[in-house]
Amino acid sequence: MGWFALAMPAHWQQVFAERAAQSPRSVLRVLAAAAVLMSAACCFKADHPSIAVLVWIMLNTGAGIAVTMTLARRPELLRALWPLKVRPRHA
Repeated sequence: MGWFALAMPAHWQQVFAERAAQSPRSVLRVLAAAAVLMSAACCFKADHPSIAVLVWIMLNTGAGIAVTMTLARRPELLRALWPLKVRPRHA
């Protein structure tokens, strides 16, 4: 969910502040989609499908809430999700 949030220009700017270049949106979206699919696969591997879907939805909801609260209070913590160097924006 953090990668989905960073794919949005407003959240990318919020996390990386004034030194932010344009976000690599497509890369972040692919990473986020792969992570969501991987979490679904893990849930289906661990449990019966009827329970796995419920657990998967609850985990995604919890992750979304956690990212939202992090963006509201300490957005700089989400920098760990994009460890590559962010180039400064040119004036």
